[in-house]
Amino acid sequence: MASSEQLKALVSSHIEKDDDRFLSLTLQVAAHEARSGHGRLAQELRDIVEQAKKVSLKNLPISIAKSIKDTNGLLFTSHPKEKLNNLTAPVELKDQLKRLIREQRHMVKLKNHGLSPRRKILLVGPPGTGKTYTASILAGELDYPLFQVRLDGILTKFMGESAAKLRQVFDAINEVRGVYFFDEFDALGSHRSSTNDVGEARRILNSFLQMIEQDDSNSVIVCATNHMEILDHALFRRFDDVIHYQLPDDSEIITLLKNKLMPFVAKSFGWNKLPEQARGLSSAEITRASDDAIKEMLINGLPRVTASILIKSIKERYKMSQHLNKK
Repeated sequence: MASSEQLKALVSSHIEKDDDRFLSLTLQVAAHEARSGHGRLAQELRDIVEQAKKVSLKNLPISIAKSIKDTNGLLFTSHPKEKLNNLTAPVELKDQLKRLIREQRHMVKLKNHGLSPRRKILLVGPPGTGKTYTASILAGELDYPLFQVRLDGILTKFMGESAAKLRQVFDAINEVRGVYFFDEFDALGSHRSSTNDVGEARRILNSFLQMIEQDDSNSVIVCATNHMEILDHALFRRFDDVIHYQLPDDSEIITLLKNKLMPFVAKSFGWNKLPEQARGLSSAEITRASDDAIKEMLINGLPRVTASILIKSIKERYKMSQHLNKK
């Protein structure tokens, strides 16, 4: 018979809806029964686990339409296929993301030893530096659905309603495994002692702090902000990792341009002269400048994107960026 500890762990994993751990523990019981001479029972347990895995694979990824009643429009669902190799970022940043992905993939092993994988992260940095793209990458790497939390649907002027809607989101986080992305998180997480804060905003933040603290689901929670300085300090200890995004350096600028423009430029194209023109632009702005240059080439019937066309596009993006930053 299974040990008392194994039985308690099985019941616990069932209550917590942790299917991976439940199946892993069942295989441990099967191994124990095999060692005890109960070969037929052990094989029956293994067959049940294999059948359960096949059913589980058929049901993944889980659609919000099938599993969550989202009548209030609080979540937007997608199924990205992006991979970490597609992200242009410093090695240190990508290593942090790799660690989270590895821990998620070894969730059962870690939980069997009383450890929890990283799954709550805060992304901090200027607009257009890859924070939203990172949420898509994590969903793609883990083969999870991506649920973007619509803060405009959560935040209302009616007392208590926002906290109730936030509870619906965390219920979904618990019920359906996925990557849940809170963009522009500072709308929820601004400092509780802020002089322009109102009572309802403090209640929403307090509700979020309590919910994320109590959350022990198997989902990945990703929050992103452009304004780390206004976040409440109590938030930071709720996250497993805080990842900082910066504007691309010279080598990253060249990589971004090459990724877009390689098929459209001459072999002798002078890549090394371009970083000076694009410094201060975000990854998204550099990508848009590349797209603008390609469109200019196509519309004018030119055989190649030239340096002058690209520099003009970069300068236009830089001018637009400077104008927006002044607002």
